[in-house]
Amino acid sequence: MPEPGPGEVLVRVLWTSVDPYQRGRMSTARSYAKPVEVGEVMTAQSVGEVVESNDPRFESGDLVVGALGWQEYAVARAGTLRKLPNGMPPQMALHVLGTNGLTAYFGLFDVGQPRPGDTVVVSGAAGAVGQVVGQLATIAGCRAVGIAGGPEKKADLLNFYGYDAAIDYKGEDVGAALKEACPDGVDVYFDNVGGVISAAVYARLNVGARIAVCGQVSQYNLERPEPTFHPGLLVVYRARMEGFLIYDYSHRFGEAIPRLAAWVAEGRIRYKEDVVDGIEHAPEAFLRMLRGENQGKQLVRVAAS
Repeated sequence: MPEPGPGEVLVRVLWTSVDPYQRGRMSTARSYAKPVEVGEVMTAQSVGEVVESNDPRFESGDLVVGALGWQEYAVARAGTLRKLPNGMPPQMALHVLGTNGLTAYFGLFDVGQPRPGDTVVVSGAAGAVGQVVGQLATIAGCRAVGIAGGPEKKADLLNFYGYDAAIDYKGEDVGAALKEACPDGVDVYFDNVGGVISAAVYARLNVGARIAVCGQVSQYNLERPEPTFHPGLLVVYRARMEGFLIYDYSHRFGEAIPRLAAWVAEGRIRYKEDVVDGIEHAPEAFLRMLRGENQGKQLVRVAAS
């Protein structure tokens, strides 16, 4: 059992998250963060209960969220943890009221800058980020078009998350389906996947389009990524493409979380969870998520609260 030092907190992990960015952290290629070395604890956002605190900001029994990793107990600096408010399921801090919801919020509103009446296309639309993006686009007065894999996910986009149109990339010609779903072109593209799906969207861009690059999950397992975007298209469409990391907005989390929580309470943002029990099944859950087999946010329940 680890022991907390001065200014540190010992946390019993209850829930942990699996996310596409962790695939990049297993690579030694240059990136925005140091790779996880063989033998180290896998990095992850986790929710847990404070067991022992050496910082006045926390006391035993508090529920907290932070980068606690795939482990049953973790010691963290108090300043890296955020206390959870009362009255919400704790695991929500790992998706719609956590990193995924915040990624959707700032990626769409700050990078995508949607305007009422815009057509917003989201790839990976049934994933933990994509499902929120489409609902935020609707709240912003836009037309939301989602791309996901399989008839079940397409049905969820239309019937559960409220997308105006949906495309099953596994069973449909994406280019033809986009032409039908976006007759007036695409104003905002929220890109979670890259590859051939994104190439099909680029062909429908409007002048002045905005492309928010959140992830490129179709490329993560390739030895040599296959770029599908020609920079000349930015000139043709006078478009803007911008990548972003959610932690660049950490100073504004206090702005977004109350708004997301209010929309959840009002039923304007809905979500699904796909739960696997046991820390030993975290790698299996991670692979399921990368293969797109999960229905909703992929979570691992480490211990009962």
